Amino acid sequence: MIFELFAVIFAGVAGAGLMLLVTNLSRGRLPRWVVPLGAGASMMIAAIAMEYGWYARTRAALPEDMVVADRVAASNWYRPWTYAVPMTERFVAVDKGTLRTNSQEGLFLADLYFFGRWRPVQAVQVAVDCTTGRRADPAGGDGGDPVWRDVGPDDPIVSSVCAEA
Repeated sequence: MIFELFAVIFAGVAGAGLMLLVTNLSRGRLPRWVVPLGAGASMMIAAIAMEYGWYARTRAALPEDMVVADRVAASNWYRPWTYAVPMTERFVAVDKGTLRTNSQEGLFLADLYFFGRWRPVQAVQVAVDCTTGRRADPAGGDGGDPVWRDVGPDDPIVSSVCAEA
C-alpha cells in the first residue's frame, strides 16, 4: 500500500511538472491553474489504473497450481467510472495442487483462497461432490457433519474443482 501511495505522489509531481513545462512553452497563453489541474488529474489516473490493475497483478502472481474459480466485479457510487467498466473487487482461487480425493467416487476436498482488494487472504476447505453437483461449505468449526448445498454443476467452484479432478 505504501508503494501505491508513493506512485500516486510521483504521478502528481510528474503531472504538475509536465503542465508547468506546457505553460512555459505556451508563453503565457495558458493560465497557471492548469498546473495543479494536471497534478490532480495524473494522480487520479494513476490511482484508478492501480485499482483496475490489482486483479491482473494478483492473478499473475498466483502459483501455477492455483486456478481462479470466480471473480466479483462491482460498481460503486463513490467510483462513478466503475459504472462504465466494473472493477474486480474480489475473487476465489482453487488450489488444484492440494486437491484430495475421497474413498467415495467423485468426492473431493479442495482448498479455496479468497482474495479481496485491501483485505487479507482467507483460506477455506470445501468438499465437492462432482457426481451430484453439491458443495459442503465449512461448518461453524464445531466438528459436526457438513451441510451440503445443491449448487449444481454450473457453480464456479464445483466446475473448477471437477474440471481439475
